[in-house]
Amino acid sequence: MSEKTTPQDNGATGPVHDVAVLGGGSFGTAMTKVLGENGHRVHFWMRGESQAEEIRATGINSRYMPGIELTGDIQPTNDLADAVSRAEIVFVAIPSKAFRAVIRENSDKFRDDQIVVSLTKGIEEHGFKLMSEILQEEIPRCRIGVLSGPNLAAEIVNRDLTATVIAAKDPDVRRTVQDLLGCEYFRVYANVDIYGVELAGALKNIYAIVAGLASALEMGENAKAMLITRGLAEMSRFAVSLGANPMTFMGLAGVGDLIVTCTSSKSRNFRVGYAVGQGQNLDDAVADLGQVAEGIYTLKLVKEKAEAIGIYMPLVRGLYEILYGSASITAVINSLMMSVQNSDVEFILPRIITQ
Repeated sequence: MSEKTTPQDNGATGPVHDVAVLGGGSFGTAMTKVLGENGHRVHFWMRGESQAEEIRATGINSRYMPGIELTGDIQPTNDLADAVSRAEIVFVAIPSKAFRAVIRENSDKFRDDQIVVSLTKGIEEHGFKLMSEILQEEIPRCRIGVLSGPNLAAEIVNRDLTATVIAAKDPDVRRTVQDLLGCEYFRVYANVDIYGVELAGALKNIYAIVAGLASALEMGENAKAMLITRGLAEMSRFAVSLGANPMTFMGLAGVGDLIVTCTSSKSRNFRVGYAVGQGQNLDDAVADLGQVAEGIYTLKLVKEKAEAIGIYMPLVRGLYEILYGSASITAVINSLMMSVQNSDVEFILPRIITQ
């Protein structure tokens, strides 16, 4: 770590660190921008040489963040091993489908006790593994954390006020990430419930697709509020059955992230749902998006897992039938309305299970 202390115009101040960001998509770019503006040296890894060269030459990642200039000591690279070897802290923003393969291929490049933080909101298909679990399996000698919350990348790069959550068992990991990222527009709160924070980030993408569908069909504000809150009930019920803390879902990573992705057209998953609601087929909607909408993959995995462990998730089941079957959103909503009028808030009243 450099002993140099640099005050920044975004309110951050502190020692300069060497940090790696793995993944040149929208969120990796947003975190690179925050870190660079906070005065840190960022080793920004991406697969494409043309993408790296463009950022070197112009400071702009035009595919994912057109018109947004990355300032500070940003060092784009296609050499992941070099980026990791130079960094004290590594942020991983690789899509869930490629996450394990990239980490496994480069596992020997990570150092003992190196801090590695996942930024990816997704679930691995085989074994229903979260990204933190993949990191623990592939690089167990590292100290692991997870960053999640209501963090639309398009707003972060514009310095709109944003808060996030760093979840880690190790208090030094939590403090380090807070110091690295915290500034006048980006606040970092702490949590120890890694599994709950990470599951919340993955699960909310499903309900953002539902919300996009509802918006396209011009359902009322009451209906949208119902879908969001029943989505919160579903996701917390599911996560707690797998060992998460229910209170995590009352925070930024739970209800906070759910609100923003279910109400904003900046959300990729919301846009996919909106396109399908307007009559586009799923493959075309995803192709037009041009980026990964993790909720599409997460939906299948959660439906299978919920059925396997017997968790009642009518919105998950209904969305699956809409996207991969022949059901309509209206039919799914009607089915929800005709189900047993159960307890409002999970964990307060006993649930009457109906399928």
